[in-house]
Amino acid sequence: MKPSIAARLAQLADRLDEVTGLLGEPSVTDDIDNYRKLTREHAELTPVVEQYLAFRQAESDIATARELLSDPDMRELAEAELADADARIDALERELQRLLLPKDPNDERNIFLEVRAGTGGDEAALFAADLFRMYSRYAERNRWQVEIVSASENDLGGYKEVIARIAGFGAYSRLKFESGGHRVQRVPSTETQGRIHTSACTVAVIPEADELEEVNLNPADLRIDTYRASGAGGQHINKTDSAVRVTHLPTGIVAECQDDRSQHKNKARALAVLAARIADVQRRAQQQKEAAERKSLIGSGDRSERIRTYNFPQGRVTDHRINLTLYKLDQVMDGDLSELTDALTAEHQAELLAALGE
Repeated sequence: MKPSIAARLAQLADRLDEVTGLLGEPSVTDDIDNYRKLTREHAELTPVVEQYLAFRQAESDIATARELLSDPDMRELAEAELADADARIDALERELQRLLLPKDPNDERNIFLEVRAGTGGDEAALFAADLFRMYSRYAERNRWQVEIVSASENDLGGYKEVIARIAGFGAYSRLKFESGGHRVQRVPSTETQGRIHTSACTVAVIPEADELEEVNLNPADLRIDTYRASGAGGQHINKTDSAVRVTHLPTGIVAECQDDRSQHKNKARALAVLAARIADVQRRAQQQKEAAERKSLIGSGDRSERIRTYNFPQGRVTDHRINLTLYKLDQVMDGDLSELTDALTAEHQAELLAALGE
């Protein structure tokens, strides 16, 4: 293990002892906010320090086994213990490196999922509906809640655009690499000569802002318009001005919601989407300013970037960022995304580990 990493782990162990002591002091337990902060820090430090202590124990076992190698009567036992300790220390070091990776503060957040049809007309809209169903089924597998915020359908049942809120622990961490261009190659149902068409959609995954104050939404900067909802929704929703459009005047960012009969609920949802979009723009601007930041192996996440191709005639899906091809398209479209998301996360961690070791 590199001395810099060992020194950092030793500091974390000392800090855990300090936090444990503070949590036992009456002055701390009387301050609820401070107590919660220390409790959270204790929970974050504990698994790292436990692995570090196990690593130190394995180092001690190796030293003891090497001392016994000179004893002919103990040599066989010492060799076995040395091999076991070497294997443990390698596994522990890998796990410690993973635990030391910088945490994305948004990983545990809910998300807004936005799917928009791109080139390809009606076929692109149908593919957008297929993608939205794929993500909805994935959310079901993870016991997450899916709530449509707004949707614009075409006459064939596809989506020109659909925006949904997905609520569940770790939703952003699992789906944050889905932002980008998604391409489909298949024979459309309207194609009479059996020709394969290529269409595209864009997907955006935006972490939900904790509170509107996080992005400083000044009411004076907002223009709120109400209008009559369009499309399917029943007589009531089409006869009242329940739909809401909110415009953030300084940036021009717009969010709207027309999914509920209640104008109040639609306004709240539109504000939540607006806050998330503004926060996303601010994060991206900050990342661009950090010139020293290394580009991730899985791509920049830019929404214009083509990240994945779904080839129906060949039954395959290819993620171009990590050169991964799976011949299980039916399962993927039914929400079985774990192999893809796991591979993307692994590549991201490998990049972070490479940066950590420099």
